Amino acid sequence: MPNPTVAAGYPKALLDFAVSKGGDRQMLIERSHICLDDLKDQDNRIPLASYLALLHAGIELCNEPALSLLFGEAVKLQDISIVGLIGVAFDNVESVRRQVNRYTPLGLDADDGTAEPIQFVRENGDVWMKFNGRIYVDNPLLLESGIARAVCGVRALQQSMPGLASLQFPKAIRFTHAEPSYRAEYDRIFGVPLFFESHMNGFLIDEAILNLKLPRTNPYLSEIMSARAEELLKSLERSKTTRGRVENLLVPVLHTGEATVEMIASKLGISRQTLFRKLKSEGVTFEQVLDELRHQMALYYLNGKKVSVNQTAYLLGFSEPAAFSRAFKRWTGSSPRTMQASKIENNQNGDADQMD
Repeated sequence: MPNPTVAAGYPKALLDFAVSKGGDRQMLIERSHICLDDLKDQDNRIPLASYLALLHAGIELCNEPALSLLFGEAVKLQDISIVGLIGVAFDNVESVRRQVNRYTPLGLDADDGTAEPIQFVRENGDVWMKFNGRIYVDNPLLLESGIARAVCGVRALQQSMPGLASLQFPKAIRFTHAEPSYRAEYDRIFGVPLFFESHMNGFLIDEAILNLKLPRTNPYLSEIMSARAEELLKSLERSKTTRGRVENLLVPVLHTGEATVEMIASKLGISRQTLFRKLKSEGVTFEQVLDELRHQMALYYLNGKKVSVNQTAYLLGFSEPAAFSRAFKRWTGSSPRTMQASKIENNQNGDADQMD
């Protein structure tokens, strides 16, 4: 079954926005069942259901039916999600579209199998930027917030781009949902023809936008952001498997030496037998997951972090360094100290070669 999530940056920003509009912070938190600790890192994942509960609570407590639309107008994507930062060095609209499609799940992961959240489609000679996904049809509040954020973001960009400034964006907008009671806010924000109860969600755009060359403002920053986005994407995909969820729960407790199957099953809210069954369906056992994770983390600590052998043994939850050394030799065929010494010697030889 799909389990949609959003990046924690969304509910964090929405909570602050709703409070600024008169909502009571504690009541908003209680009604949405969101833990404040989960909002400290805006790349954390929050159930979409909790985010929607927060949105509906905000509408009621602020007495503002247009709250979601206004939120999209007021808060920039780059302030709440890494997705808003990854396109800073792409030189055309199509490359930006491909990248946004790849990384959209980092903002909102609908988990519904939608291959391309954004498409360019032609209809009677016009070009539409179409937003795919059942999630937006079923949740107009998500759609209006996203469209307001996109339109306001592009219009802000137009001010610094002569080639884009002369083009109207968008020329019209289609929505699959019915016209809301706060239509006047739509007109104020968008200022273009609006079509409700349409067959698609999307913008009518000037075809010249497709051929527009974008300034490569900061390639270095884009490389950093893309690398981080790839890490987050891999983590998100892992979290959808039982093995990935188990690994995520094991990492912070490895050092205790008490990372048992009973503890992890309890954290997952399932029985020990159910956890065994789920892992078996993925072709692994709990012992395999724990052992391979320790191997992976050992290499990370010894090679990447340059942690001592004794400290690594502790961080991985081994009772004594000797037990860790035996496990490491089983994994790699050599002792951890031998591997570290070899690594240091290779680095020194490499430095000497460069000096020569």
